[in-house]
Amino acid sequence: MRNKIDFGIDLGTTNSAIACMQNGTPKIFKADDQKDITPSCVSFNRMGAVLVGQTAVNTGNNEAVYALRSFKEGNSNTFKEFKRTMGTSVLYKSSHLNKELSSKELSAEVLKKLKTLVEENISSVVITIPAKFSNQQCEDTMQAAKLAGFKQVRLLQEPVAAATAYGLDANTQRGYWLVFDFGGGTFDAALVKAEEGILVVKDTEGDNWLGGKNLDEKITETFLLPYLKEHYDIQFILDDSNKRSILSNALKRYAEEVKNQLSFKNDYSLVTNLGDLPFEDGNGEEPEIDLKITTDQLEEAIKPLFQKAIDITLGLLKRNNLTGADLDKLILVGGPTFSPILRKMLKEQVTPNVDTSVDPMTVVARGAALFASSIDVEDTLKNETRDHSKLQLDIKYEGTSVEETELVSIKVIPSNNTDLTDLSAEISRGDGAWSSNRFKLTEKAKLQEVTLEPKKANIFNVVVYDSHSNRIECEPNTFTILHGMSGLDSMQVLPYHIGIIKYFSDEEKEGFFPINGLSKNTRYPAVGICDELKISQAIKAASTDSLLIPIYQGDYNAEGSDARLNNHIFDLKITGNDIPENLHENSPVRLTIKVNESSLMTVTIDFPEINFSIEKEIQIRPIEPLSIEDLNKDLGEAQKTAKKLELGENVTKLEQLQQELDNNGNNPDTRLRIQNEWRKELQDISAKRDEAEWPKLEKDIKEKFFLVDDLVNNLKKNPQLAEENNLSADHLFAAKEEIKQKLDKAIEKKDRLAIKQLGSELFAIQMVLVVAMSGGAVFVDVVRSWDRDFNKINWTNPTKARELINKALVCISNGNTQALNSLCFEIRDLMPQKDRPNLLR
Repeated sequence: MRNKIDFGIDLGTTNSAIACMQNGTPKIFKADDQKDITPSCVSFNRMGAVLVGQTAVNTGNNEAVYALRSFKEGNSNTFKEFKRTMGTSVLYKSSHLNKELSSKELSAEVLKKLKTLVEENISSVVITIPAKFSNQQCEDTMQAAKLAGFKQVRLLQEPVAAATAYGLDANTQRGYWLVFDFGGGTFDAALVKAEEGILVVKDTEGDNWLGGKNLDEKITETFLLPYLKEHYDIQFILDDSNKRSILSNALKRYAEEVKNQLSFKNDYSLVTNLGDLPFEDGNGEEPEIDLKITTDQLEEAIKPLFQKAIDITLGLLKRNNLTGADLDKLILVGGPTFSPILRKMLKEQVTPNVDTSVDPMTVVARGAALFASSIDVEDTLKNETRDHSKLQLDIKYEGTSVEETELVSIKVIPSNNTDLTDLSAEISRGDGAWSSNRFKLTEKAKLQEVTLEPKKANIFNVVVYDSHSNRIECEPNTFTILHGMSGLDSMQVLPYHIGIIKYFSDEEKEGFFPINGLSKNTRYPAVGICDELKISQAIKAASTDSLLIPIYQGDYNAEGSDARLNNHIFDLKITGNDIPENLHENSPVRLTIKVNESSLMTVTIDFPEINFSIEKEIQIRPIEPLSIEDLNKDLGEAQKTAKKLELGENVTKLEQLQQELDNNGNNPDTRLRIQNEWRKELQDISAKRDEAEWPKLEKDIKEKFFLVDDLVNNLKKNPQLAEENNLSADHLFAAKEEIKQKLDKAIEKKDRLAIKQLGSELFAIQMVLVVAMSGGAVFVDVVRSWDRDFNKINWTNPTKARELINKALVCISNGNTQALNSLCFEIRDLMPQKDRPNLLR
């Protein structure tokens, strides 16, 4: 029986691995071929049996070659790289099973295979995920683990696992580390602050569609397909997206071969045998490849992909006000980081302190096991594995520590066969250099202090004695505390903002708004509260009336961005059947969202008007890849916008995405990646447009402030006017000065949303002052112009506008100009933002 989870799994796109803590050290369990890693590949044979690992890879290679004979899709029964479509609606059809399988079902088969490599039964596990995994992807990973038979699962971000593995043996116990995790299908960068063994993740960034898979595709597109096109008549294949995909799939094994060989050679000659590519070109010839590729040629081809990861890394450092010179270590994770091309680029562009002391292929699994050694096994699972022929103990302790001593809680779990009379116990450290005094052992917890050996895995043995000092077999009889690290359970941070779609009145548009407490880089577990919501229309109890609140994930700088540029996680739906009383229009709603250490969420909805709250089960929506038609439309519109703004770099990137869509749009993985890149390009275009508009925005807000400044100063010089209008010049002066401080900060940060909010605050002060000084007469001409041009104005609510203008005309005819101010601003708010006059200038 284990006290701690101890088992960690790196569930990778290309390869996976499982590790377990043994005698204070993470041990990797070898696969069937005695390698440390198991390929994340699943195949089903004609009998329906499942193959996982290298045998599945071999089967898949044979299938890919066989598919060249007919160039027909639909017969594949081998699947890999399905991690890239985790959390989506993408399904993989197996003709041998005559069914479609999801990514989580295929991932479950990999997890089952990893379980078979261990001699004991495993119910609890830590499974790693990319730092930038969405909620849908986290949910699917959790479901895959449940399908594989795990009962207790914790998800751990891969860079955190790598930092944990590195941290235990690191010579440097303080400073900044950068985890550079370039895996088979995803890229993550994590900035970690180390302080005397306590690791804290400061920030993360990444790309869920950038990895070794893209390197293989680039090699295929740059070398292999052009070679075949030059030497054979294959244009009829290249013009057909399905046939092109089948050929590319068959060539991928050779692309991997080239990539791996050139990791330690200056050049490599790729030679295929007759029959390796069993199809005929347009002239009836069966193609062969005899191609020499140099490291320099490979570098030119794949350097842009590595550069993309490096740019993400440099951006991460920049927004944390750091440079590569501030990094003590850059830790490499993932098979592609063996590339000398990448290592050279990292040393030149990021930092020369590239650490190669850990194995990039197994560091994540080792770190997951170390992390798992700090997490308690759930009591229900402990009870399932207890050997009740032995005395049962309950031992609680911190699995990691940076202190010289730690407290351990120990007690007996009573049973019908247990005599608790005069039991005593003794704890001794495995190296024999420390032991406790013998102490009384009862069913009441006893705190015992143990002494730790620095920078070691401290294994402690527990011996129980009866009243005659005879030893009694007990379980558990050992526990381990790792010295040199602490706080592992609080290392992870939210990789995205979690929020709602809110109407931004200053910009007259809806946009993403982060929920307070759930901003990016908030530590797990996190709690967010949103109390800015109101019901747009009444909901009758026990009815089908409903309220829908969409919840989104947004990345860095997402606030105010269009909903389509963010990840829709789920819709929170409340109906009349959920509430005991009627809810009136505009009644408030309060959301409380809790996010646990595995990124899974629970939601509580409060209705203050009826003093009622409910908890809602979240139904996560899978991510839907856009269709080829929708992506063509979106890319086309984005290109038009970029060309109009003369953003040549964005135009080029969008055209490249269009070409990729034309070449391989039938692949859902490709469409998901293009969809992700399209979002990034639109956000970049929006940022550049905002940058171009910034000088005018800054000029306008400064003019507004100077106007208010003059008005306030004039009021201070005219105390009689202030007294007549019941105004406090000192109060308005203080409010103006507070706005000035906020304005200086907003201008420094170029915070557009803050500028617009401050503009509204200045406008409110301006309104008060001008109304006071004009007696309301300033609004008479405005009302008459609105009445005259009523049909020329694009009112948001014409009926309401007509009603308010008629009231204003009555006030004018009665000579009651003082009452016009509030009416005019109500009328003004019914106009489009761009058409609203500044009534007070």
